[in-house]
Amino acid sequence: MKAIRVHEFGSPEVMRLEEVEAPKPGPGETLINIKATGVNPVDTYIRAGIYGAKKLPFIPGSDAAGVVEAVGENVKRFSPGNRVYTSGTISGAYAEKALCKESQAHILPDRITFSQGACLGVPYATAYRAIFQRAKALPGEVILIHGASGGVGTASVQLARAAGMKVIATAGTDKGRALALKEGAHFVVDHTKPGHMDEVMRITDNNGADVIIEFLANVNLAADLKTLAKGGRVVVVGSRGTIEIDPREAMGRDGSIIGMSLFNAAEKELYSIHSALTAGLENGTLRPIVGREMPLKDAPAAHHAILEERAYGKIILIP
Repeated sequence: MKAIRVHEFGSPEVMRLEEVEAPKPGPGETLINIKATGVNPVDTYIRAGIYGAKKLPFIPGSDAAGVVEAVGENVKRFSPGNRVYTSGTISGAYAEKALCKESQAHILPDRITFSQGACLGVPYATAYRAIFQRAKALPGEVILIHGASGGVGTASVQLARAAGMKVIATAGTDKGRALALKEGAHFVVDHTKPGHMDEVMRITDNNGADVIIEFLANVNLAADLKTLAKGGRVVVVGSRGTIEIDPREAMGRDGSIIGMSLFNAAEKELYSIHSALTAGLENGTLRPIVGREMPLKDAPAAHHAILEERAYGKIILIP
């Protein structure tokens, strides 16, 4: 089978398309014939060697969608021919086939395309865990979602709106702001404009946001704390460096800064997340947004794009 492999950590160009032997499922494992693979920012950090511990060489990626080709002994939830999406793999997702533990695969409803299915694993699970398991958000609360036009951002908008929250979204382009509105945001703000957080305060009648989903904490966290409602929570989903903050901004509001990594989720939490996501896919509440499809061989270009361009949906690789 064809697969992207990394033999040394470094720039996107260290990823190479190679011919490798297809894996075979062992006990409790499923082999997926991949139709689409999702590209996540975390993939770029792992490829660069700055996040996670990967043994070289390796096939990148965790998110994919396709058809079950074979199952190992004791697999009860799947059989060959099932449409599935993955939330992690054993062998890597940038390939024509991937080996998964049974718990890493989930049924993909017929109404969802394979490219949409490849949008789910990290972005939607991250959004769900941030909003409901970490922030413990409630219907009626005000939620501010930074960068709402990207993969996790659009997932957060859809989930929060479906849960009955008042959704304020930010995006840096007209196209991104239009997408956030289309997916359920009540208000959108241009985060490239100075004073955009003042606009958030005006929208909330100066009460602030109960929950803030933060993807670039090294830039925004200090301003987030000034925009929190009393008892508000900032969930830090992403950060690319350090920042100086005034702790008194949190103290005066009884505010909380909550760190979050999907990789810390317990198996029971993951089961709950994907049970909820499957229900949302089935009833139409969740509508994954495919930003761009690229051939598998263009994985290096996809890694450049996800870090250098303004986010709009999810970048998908097609084997």
